[in-house]
Amino acid sequence: MDTVSTSFYPSAMPDTQPPLAPGRFPVTAKWSYLNNAGMGPIATPTMEAVTQRSRELADDGELAWGVHSEAVEQARVRGAQLMGVPSRDVAFVKNTTEGVAFVANGLAWRPGDRVVVVNRDFPSTLYPWTALQAKGVQVDLVEPVGVEERVSIDSLAEVIRTGPAPKVVAVSWIQFRRGWRIDLPALAELCRDVGALLCADVIQGLGVLPVELDRWGIDFAMADGHKWLLGPQGSGLFYVRADRRDLLTPLEPGWNSMRHREEWDNLTFDYDDSARRFEGGMPNIAGISGLGTSIGMLLEAGPEAIWAHVRNLLDHACEGLERLGAELISDRSAGHRSPILSFRIPGQDPNRLYETLKTRSIVCGSRGNALRISPHGYNSVEEIDNLLDALRDVTPQEAIPAAS
Repeated sequence: MDTVSTSFYPSAMPDTQPPLAPGRFPVTAKWSYLNNAGMGPIATPTMEAVTQRSRELADDGELAWGVHSEAVEQARVRGAQLMGVPSRDVAFVKNTTEGVAFVANGLAWRPGDRVVVVNRDFPSTLYPWTALQAKGVQVDLVEPVGVEERVSIDSLAEVIRTGPAPKVVAVSWIQFRRGWRIDLPALAELCRDVGALLCADVIQGLGVLPVELDRWGIDFAMADGHKWLLGPQGSGLFYVRADRRDLLTPLEPGWNSMRHREEWDNLTFDYDDSARRFEGGMPNIAGISGLGTSIGMLLEAGPEAIWAHVRNLLDHACEGLERLGAELISDRSAGHRSPILSFRIPGQDPNRLYETLKTRSIVCGSRGNALRISPHGYNSVEEIDNLLDALRDVTPQEAIPAAS
């Protein structure tokens, strides 16, 4: 910092107090961690919740089931609150891929049915639908536009309205490379108009952006816990709108899928009348308990406060990057901005720069031939300034625009 002119830095943020206490996140003692779109770190209370559930199992075996079952249901209520949906419409899955597959493979398909998806989306958001081509399903692609990879409602509508109405429109709410945020409420309205189901992968927004999936009219949504939810790997949320539940055949029916799930001698095949029917067997107790703890911290801080803080951090970063002469790639307009910011530094290979930044204790991401930062509610303005410091040191001086 001593070698950098203070005039380089943008003006101070209006509110620099992180809504999630950095002291709860051990990662902050070692790294300026700006890669929550890749994998979010867990907080100490989350780690303790996972350990506690494991200790209870070690000490008491089956006798811990009552406490464990209560922890799962508490996590379900919290997850539903964060998603803005009824808790009975939420099931636990091990990851986003499983949730997408439950929809893609649980619906009844006929040759000639259509699915509309976004090209160059995250692989697991594409593959379950692409695989349906073997059943004669037509998979139509919407092409992202420009370096920002924009996916407008107009471009979606053009493909959706070309030919027979699609059975499903499947999208990522936020694109993982450039952070383009699709207008989900508008897309849900479009899908209702044409009679299509809307399946939304919300992993890159849930936990950092305010969400109201029920009010928006989303039919199916899923999110792994290991990114913005700041939860353990192998635990995620799956939302199925109540009036769409019977459209999906559960792919892994088991004791936990049934209305009478703990009546071991009752072999009647009778699905539970909630989203629990998709859970099958024994849940990941420790992981779900940790996820519930993480979601509790997010709810306590408030999604609105978290998003306002992250938005300010990224505005601060953008101003500093522009002073460095960086190419800002992500769209930052009000309706499409997200917690993901992609950019390029003149004369620098993003993959090499990613490795260089790690030597300065800074963790970001490298996607689509660009650097990607994705701060959360525990990150600070000082960490953004650490990033700007490091980038200024590796940027050729002739590439930095002269101060006005």
